[in-house]
Amino acid sequence: MDKPLRCELISWNRFAGLCRTLAYKIHTAGYQPDLIVAIARGGYAPARVLADYFDVMNVASIKVEHYKGPRQIVEARIRHPLPANIEGRRVLIVDDVSDTGDTFEVAIPHIREHLPGAEIRTAVLLHKAACPVLPDFWAKKVTKWRWIIYPWAVIEDLGSFLRAAPRPIKTVAAFDNFLRTRHHLQVPKRTLQGVLDLSQHAAGPSPRTHA
Repeated sequence: MDKPLRCELISWNRFAGLCRTLAYKIHTAGYQPDLIVAIARGGYAPARVLADYFDVMNVASIKVEHYKGPRQIVEARIRHPLPANIEGRRVLIVDDVSDTGDTFEVAIPHIREHLPGAEIRTAVLLHKAACPVLPDFWAKKVTKWRWIIYPWAVIEDLGSFLRAAPRPIKTVAAFDNFLRTRHHLQVPKRTLQGVLDLSQHAAGPSPRTHA
C-alpha cells in the first residue's frame, strides 16, 4: 500500500467562511464578473456561492479531465466544453483548490477561444503553495501540502480510503483508528457509520443461484 496520505477535512461552516473571504478579496480588487465558470466538479459549490455574492446570473461550467498520454505522462484536457451560446466580458473561473495548476492551464485558453477579448480571472478557495500556477484570487494559502477533502466529497474520498485499507474494516472504531493513524483525519462517528453502511449496501448480498 502507498505511504500514508495527510489529509484535511473542510466542514460546511469552514467552506462558507472561505467563500466569504474569497468574495471579499475579489470585491476589494475591484473585479466584478458578469460570467462565472465553474471547473467541474470541485468548482460547482464555490462558483454558485460566489454568484450569489456578486449577483451573477450567468453561470456555466466546464470539465477538465486528466489522462495518461502515449508516454504515460498525465495530461489535462477539456472533457465538457463551454456552452456555445455563453457570453461574458469579465469571466471568473472558479475551482475548489489549486494543486498542479494544469486545470487552469487548459481552461484559460479554452475560454479565450470561445470568448475572444474577455477579461479572465481565476479563483480558488485554497491555493497550495507548491502549485506552479498562481491564481488571481484565493481565500487561503496551504503551505504544507495535504489532500483536501471538501464536504461535498466526504463520502467519495472516505469510501476510497476504506476500499484501499490493507484489511477489511467493519466497525466505526476500526475506521476511526485507521483514518487517524494513516490520514491524520478526525471524522464524526455518524459520517463514518454512513460510509460503512453505504459500502456494505454497495457490496450487497451474494446473488442467488437459480435452478
